[in-house]
Amino acid sequence: MPYIGKSPTSGGFHKLGNLTASATATYALTLGGAAYYPETANQLLVSLNGVIQAPQDSFTVSGSNLVFDSALTSSDSIDFVVALGDVLGVGSVTDGAITTTKLGNGAVTDAKIAAMAASKLTGALPAIDGSALTGISGIGVGQTWTNVTSSRATGTTYTNSTGSPIFVSVSPTPSGGLIGTFNINGSAVAVAQNTPSGGGGGSGFTFIIPNNDTYSVTNNANFNVAYWWELR
Repeated sequence: MPYIGKSPTSGGFHKLGNLTASATATYALTLGGAAYYPETANQLLVSLNGVIQAPQDSFTVSGSNLVFDSALTSSDSIDFVVALGDVLGVGSVTDGAITTTKLGNGAVTDAKIAAMAASKLTGALPAIDGSALTGISGIGVGQTWTNVTSSRATGTTYTNSTGSPIFVSVSPTPSGGLIGTFNINGSAVAVAQNTPSGGGGGSGFTFIIPNNDTYSVTNNANFNVAYWWELR
């Protein structure tokens, strides 16, 4: 937010302890009697014999030492050394300080999630009954059993255009010598047949029909539909 007057200044600005020139190039920097460790020579303002020195060219730093490019003499005068701000470290973020709005869109990538330990994924999923799910297609999901006997006939081809697989169950009227064929996409996939006396093999069909596939029942002999139900 804006301020009336001078804005607050962050960081520490210090005049370091006085230094006495002698026959050496290296001088220990102190602040309040303790060693001072500048992060870089560029944060120091150094005056020697009334002339401001150029960092990196006229002097460097090594740990808590100021190192001139050549040894001084006792006739030189180190006027002052001022540290222009401390390099601040970032501490721990307070719990709850980072909210959803602080995170940029796409900031949390798959790579950050991939290494998540299984122990972090705890808790139980809420119960679901399938009816609340969206974008999922499959047998029984959002479907009901429908009696379509009155709208189905042998010899007619039908197309599953529901967008999901459906389940078809066709049962014929019991009759001796019946023969029927179930077809999917024009190909016979099963035959139901009884002996002339009514015994023998099973009769009727149950099939899953994928979306957009066609299906039909062929009446080869005495195959009259009694029940035709579809789960759709």
